[in-house]
Amino acid sequence: MTFKTTLLATAFAVLPALASAQMVIEDAYARSASPLAQSGAAFMTIFNPTDVDDRLIAAESTAAERLELHTHIQEDSGIMRMVEVEEGFAIPAGETITLQRGGLHVMMLGLTEPLVQGEEIEVTFTFEHAEPLTHTIIIDNERQPTMGGHGNMQMNGEGNGTMQMNGAGHGTDG
Repeated sequence: MTFKTTLLATAFAVLPALASAQMVIEDAYARSASPLAQSGAAFMTIFNPTDVDDRLIAAESTAAERLELHTHIQEDSGIMRMVEVEEGFAIPAGETITLQRGGLHVMMLGLTEPLVQGEEIEVTFTFEHAEPLTHTIIIDNERQPTMGGHGNMQMNGEGNGTMQMNGAGHGTDG
């Protein structure tokens, strides 16, 4: 075996091991605006302990019909609009990303039951490289945002029409 062949074989053997290390999820919580809400959102930090850049590409849970990765963008008019991030959230090697109200978050659409304060839901996160990770998330409808309200907000969603909120934020402060 030549040096080049040995080097390539070693790289292919080690790379999957680095990528399969578990992501680390901390301070996860979910919330909804009310017991009658049809949507909710989950927030947390995700640490990538590997040497390989990764990406959160999907999430699923029996708590909702559909989970989407969302963020907020500010339009020229100053209105904040929530949008799906179809390519997922980049998680650089050795770094932490924060999913928080008014920024990146996991949107839960079509809740299968109310998100009751103090109860828990399980969410499975799918990454581009790391193994899928199922994490238990506490429902904390009382937690206040760490940053101010969102001002003018417009939500566009499949089958939900368009809703513009003029006030402190939208239903889940997602």
